[in-house]
Amino acid sequence: MRVMSLFTTLLGVLSCASGTPVADLEIDAFDAKAADPTVFLADVRTPEEYAEGHLRGAANIDWNAPDFLEQFLAACPKETPVAVYCRTGRRSAEAARKLSKAGYTVNNLLGGIEAWTGAGKPVTRYAVETFLTDSGLPVRITLIKHGTLEIVFKGMSIQVDPVSGLSIPTDYATEFPKADVILVTHEHGDHFDRVALEALGANAGNLITNARVAEMLGWGAVMANGDTRTLPGGIRLDAVPAYNYSEGRTNFHPKGRDNGFILTIDGLRIYVAGDTEDIPEMADIKDIDVAFLPVNQPYTMTVDQCVHAAEVLQPKVLIPYHFSSTDLSGLPARLPGMTVLLRQMQ
Repeated sequence: MRVMSLFTTLLGVLSCASGTPVADLEIDAFDAKAADPTVFLADVRTPEEYAEGHLRGAANIDWNAPDFLEQFLAACPKETPVAVYCRTGRRSAEAARKLSKAGYTVNNLLGGIEAWTGAGKPVTRYAVETFLTDSGLPVRITLIKHGTLEIVFKGMSIQVDPVSGLSIPTDYATEFPKADVILVTHEHGDHFDRVALEALGANAGNLITNARVAEMLGWGAVMANGDTRTLPGGIRLDAVPAYNYSEGRTNFHPKGRDNGFILTIDGLRIYVAGDTEDIPEMADIKDIDVAFLPVNQPYTMTVDQCVHAAEVLQPKVLIPYHFSSTDLSGLPARLPGMTVLLRQMQ
């Protein structure tokens, strides 16, 4: 471990001569840097290694990918400080040097994730996608499962439809901080879970939902389709329709009962559709950067309906979610020119 520290320190020194100096950090210092909401945190290991466990909030950009720098440039502007790590510190030191030469301010974890876990620091298995606001600030979206997300901006945690069970058990008491805002689209058990709400510190001041969930709980801030409110940090929240219209499906999600949500975060617009089909009201939704669309017929959309919804919405990035066993492998080819991210959101 001592030899590795000297090696990575040497790389950091060498980078000073050809770019912004690399800060090689021990665990506690790196922990503080990674917790800074203005820092872009990147795991530069392979996707397979990343899936086994990674630092909370870390995006995955593989150092071994031939277009590593191009991916990094697309994900993070040079003005944003960066924190990188790998398994032992070797790959991240090389990545840090390259990023430094490209003009980034880089912080590198000495000893990598092996040192991190050896010190008793936590890791998570949930994938993260990071998007940038108009001001270049990162918004980290943790893809927890099915219809469940966490959106983090400037250290504020917004939980969407938190559920403890389903395909991946989630212990919100240990895996996530208390939520600043909790959004529940509707009352079905794969979206509304009292255990998760309690673990996240839900209360009448931070839970926003539809009338039915508020009635079941006896508390909660109610939003109906068409309502708008401002969240902490100046985030705009719009509640939009989410329902079934196809014959034989309307009982699943009746029109007017449930919500989808649009969050506008410093210009970045995120559409979480909730349980819905490709309803006509989607034509009124504009300028979406990231769209989460559900694809599990008969409860939400068919693949054809998802394609139609995406063509109407024209988001910059589409992330299908809530798709259960639906085969989405052909979806990207049907939406040429649109970035479609297929992730583990069954």
